[in-house]
Amino acid sequence: MARHRLLRVLCLCSALAVALPARPPSVTIGALFTFDSVIGSSAATAIRLAVDDINRDATLLRGTNLSVLMQDTKCSGFVGTIQALELMEKQVVAVVGPQSSGIAHVVSYVVNQLRVPLVSFAATDPTLTSTQYPFFVRAAHDDAFQMAAVADIVAHFGWREVTAVYVDNDYGRGGVDALGNALEAARARITYKAAFPPGADRAALGDLLVRANMMESRVFVVHAGPDSGLDIFAVAHTLNMMDSGYVWIATEWLAAAIDDDKESMGRIQGVLTLRQYTPDSDAKRSLETRFIATSRQSRNNASAEAGSMNAYGLFAYDSVWMAARAIDHFLGDGGNISFSADPSIHDASGSALRLSSLRVFDQGEQLLRKVMLANFTGVTGQVRFDAGSRALINPAYEVLNVGGTGVRRVGYWSNYTRLSVAAPRLLVDGRAPNGTQQKQKLYSVIWPGDTTSPPRGWVFPNNGRPLRIGVPYRTTYKQFVSKDSGPDGVSGYCIDVFKAAVALLPYPVPVSFILFGDGVKNPSYGELVQRVADNYFDAAVGDISIVTNRTRVVDFTQPYVESGLVIVSPVKATSSNEWAFLKPFTPGMWAVTGAFFLFVGAVVWILEHRFNPEFRGSPRKQMVTIFWFSFSTMFFAHRENTVSTLGRFVLLIWLFVVLIINSSYTASLTSILTVQQLSTGIQGLDSLLSSNDPIGYQVGSFARSYMMEELGVPASRLRELAIDEYADSLQRGPGNGGVAAIVDELAYVELFLSTNCQFRTVGQEFTKSGWGFAFQRDSPLAVDLSTAILTLSENGDLQRIHDKWLNPGTCSSQSTDVGADRLNLSSFWGLFLISGVACFVALLIYFARILCQFCEYHDGGGNEGEGGVFPDPERSLRRPARLSSIRDLMSFVDMKEAEVKRAIRSRSGERRLDRSMGGSSISEGPSLSRPSSIMSPV
Repeated sequence: MARHRLLRVLCLCSALAVALPARPPSVTIGALFTFDSVIGSSAATAIRLAVDDINRDATLLRGTNLSVLMQDTKCSGFVGTIQALELMEKQVVAVVGPQSSGIAHVVSYVVNQLRVPLVSFAATDPTLTSTQYPFFVRAAHDDAFQMAAVADIVAHFGWREVTAVYVDNDYGRGGVDALGNALEAARARITYKAAFPPGADRAALGDLLVRANMMESRVFVVHAGPDSGLDIFAVAHTLNMMDSGYVWIATEWLAAAIDDDKESMGRIQGVLTLRQYTPDSDAKRSLETRFIATSRQSRNNASAEAGSMNAYGLFAYDSVWMAARAIDHFLGDGGNISFSADPSIHDASGSALRLSSLRVFDQGEQLLRKVMLANFTGVTGQVRFDAGSRALINPAYEVLNVGGTGVRRVGYWSNYTRLSVAAPRLLVDGRAPNGTQQKQKLYSVIWPGDTTSPPRGWVFPNNGRPLRIGVPYRTTYKQFVSKDSGPDGVSGYCIDVFKAAVALLPYPVPVSFILFGDGVKNPSYGELVQRVADNYFDAAVGDISIVTNRTRVVDFTQPYVESGLVIVSPVKATSSNEWAFLKPFTPGMWAVTGAFFLFVGAVVWILEHRFNPEFRGSPRKQMVTIFWFSFSTMFFAHRENTVSTLGRFVLLIWLFVVLIINSSYTASLTSILTVQQLSTGIQGLDSLLSSNDPIGYQVGSFARSYMMEELGVPASRLRELAIDEYADSLQRGPGNGGVAAIVDELAYVELFLSTNCQFRTVGQEFTKSGWGFAFQRDSPLAVDLSTAILTLSENGDLQRIHDKWLNPGTCSSQSTDVGADRLNLSSFWGLFLISGVACFVALLIYFARILCQFCEYHDGGGNEGEGGVFPDPERSLRRPARLSSIRDLMSFVDMKEAEVKRAIRSRSGERRLDRSMGGSSISEGPSLSRPSSIMSPV
C-alpha cells in the first residue's frame, strides 16, 4: 500500500514538472546611471550589494541566478539612449535607473517599444508618472511631494515670494512647476525664475545670481544636481549672498552631496535642505556598514575615508529587490521569458546601427504588473505602490539645517502630518489615521549670517526700476488726487498720505507716479485696480474704495479713510403759520393726550378725595379742581399736594409721561420751525428703492455695480454724473430731467455738502468700507504700509494731512438734519399703556380697601342712632334694601378717612363694653351716640 502511495506522489510531481516550465538558470537585468556622480557612485555599490544579497537568499529566485549589466549614461540623454539600446540587445528583462529625469524621458520611449519595465530610483520629475510612459516605474518619491514640503516651509515662516534657481531641463522645469502649484495653494508665488543650462560654468551662474539678487525676494529655492548646485552656492558665497537676510532652501540633492562630500560645508552654512525619510532598521544599518566597507575596498585603502550611503543608494538597493521579487513571482506563476523580433524595427539600407538585433520582451506587461504589486519591507521602509497614482506610499522628508561641520534635523514633513518635529509614522496601507493633522512646527533654525530670527524674506528690489504707481486722473475734487506740475506730477490728500507712510518704512522705496485716465472725466476705478492685478502697475494710489470684488484680485493696505455709501437729497425751508404749534402731533395724538390728562386728573381726585381737603368741597369746586389739576401737570404747575400713597404713585408715573411728551413736542416744534424739510419723498434707502425716480452716481464709482448687483436697482434708473453736475441735477429733480437723489461715498458727499447748503444726507450710511492703496497679490509692501498707516493715525499725522487738504466749507456749521415726520400715537402708546395700567391698579387697590372698611363699619352697627350718616330704620323700610345699601356705600365713600377710622374704633369700643357687662341681650340706660363729627354733613 505504501509503495502505491509513493508511486502516486512521484507521478504527481512528474506531471507538475511537465506542466510548469523549468526556471531559467540565470536572469539579467540592466542598470543605467552616471558612474562618476554623487548619486551614481552610491547607487553602483548599492546595486552590487543588492544583487549579492538576492543571490544568497535561498527563498528568492530559487535555482535562478540574478546578474546585472551596468551602463554609464555620462549625464547625457544621447549617450543614455545609446546605452539603453545596448542593454536591450542583451535581452534584459528589467532596467534599474536612470538617475536623470531627462534621460528617463528619452529611455522611456525605448522601453515602451520593447516592453521592458524601467525601475528608476532617482528620476523624480512629476511628469514621468503620465500614462505616456506606462513602463516607467518610480521607486522613489517624486518632486510633487518634495515641493509641497518646500511650500509648507515657506508658508510656515510667512514668506510670500520666492526666487527659483534651477537647471533648465526636464528635471528642473518639472520640479519648479510643481513648486509653483504648491506655493499657490499656500498663498505664495514664484516671483522670479532663474534658470541656467546644464553644464553652466561659474561665470554664467554668477550673472544669473546677480540678476536674481536685483529682485525683491530673498528666499531662494535651488533645484539642481549636486555638481551644479554646489557651484551655485560657491558663487553666492563670493557675491555675499550667504549673509544675514537671505534664505536658501535646497531640494534633496544637497543632502546627497553632503553625504558624499564634507569639504563644501563652509559655503552652505544656514541652508535648509530636504532628505527623503527612511526609518531606522537593522537591515538599513547593516547595509550602511557594508557600504562603507565596500567603498574602502574599492579605493584600495582601508584607512581612506569613505562617504556614507545617501538616500538614493538606499532606494537603488530596494529597486533591485523590487525587480527580483517581481521576477520571482512571475516565474513562480509559470512565466516563461522569451523575446521576439519587432517587424517595425529594422535597419535602413546601409545602416550600421543594428536595430534589427533589438527584441521585444514578450512577457513585459506581465512582469510590469508584478512590479506594481510590490509589497515588502525594504531598507527604505514599506515598499508599496498606490493603485491610483502609481506612486510609492508614505512620502516623507527630513528637514535639515546645515551648520558647523554637519547638518541638524529641525523637523519632518509627510503628506498627512505636514511639518512636525515628531517622526512620521509610516503606514502599511498608506492612509493616515484620524487625528494625525497637527499644527505645523519646526525646531529653531540657524540662518545664513549665523542668526536665529527668521529673515523677513524680501527687500525692495535693487534693479534700478522704481515702482510703477497708477494714480487716477481726477477732474473733480482735485483735493483728493490729481495732476500737478511738481516733480512727482501728482498731488493731493491721497498722495501725501502715501508719501508719509512710505517715509516710515525702514527701507527706501523709489516710486514713479503714472496718471490713469484721459483728464476729461474721472477714470474707472475698477479698471485701475484690474491694471494692478494684470501687472501693468505695481500698485495704485488714490481714492480707491476697498470693495469685495477688488479684494479678490489685489491686496489692499489698512484703510486710511473710512467711507461708505450715503444718499443725498435736496431740502427746502418750510414757512410756518399761526397753527404751526399744532403740527408736532397728529390729531389722534392730540385727542389721546387730552383724554389722558382728564383721566389721570379724575383718578387722582378719587384717590385724594377722602384724604386731602384740597380735593373736597362743593361739586362745582371739585370739578374745577379736576380740570385745573389735570392740565396744570403739563407744565408741572399744579398747586394741590397729594397726600395718599396711591395718588402719589399715579402722579409720579404721569409726570414721567408728561416729561417725555413735553420734550418730544418741543423738539418736533423746533424742527418744524427751524429745520429744512425734504423736497422729495426719499427719506432713506427703503424709500429710495421703492420709488421709480432716477438715481445719480459719480463717474467711475463702484456705486453703480453695488446698486445693480446688491440692491437690485435697474440700470434704467441710474444716471452717471460728474460731481459738478450734482447740484443742477438735484435741483431740477426727476420731473425735469434731473435725479431724485444721489448715491455716493461719504468722503465726497461731505466735501460736496460743505459748499452746497441746499442739500442734505438722508437715512444712514448703508455700506461700511474705506479707501486703501492697492498692491499686487501677496505683496509684502501692502503689509508694511498698513503698519505705517496705523502709525500715522496714532501720532496724529493722518488728521493733519486731512485738515491740510479737506478744509470745511461755509455750510459746515449748519445742521445736516432734515425735518422729521409728525409724532403719532404709535411712538407713545407704551407710555400711555404704563400710565393707564398704573391708574387701574391704584383704583383697584383703593376700592378694595373701601369695601373692606365699609363691611367692617356696617357689621359694627352703622345704622343706629338718629341724625347720623345712615338713614333710620323707618326710612329704610320705605326704600328697597339694594338702593339703601348703594346709598350707604356712596355716603361712606364720601366720608373723610379720619372720620371712618374714628367710627370704626368707636364701634369696637362699644362691643367690648357690651361683652364686659355680661353679654345681656337687653341694654339699660341711655344709648351711646356717634361723635358729633360723624353726624355733621360733609
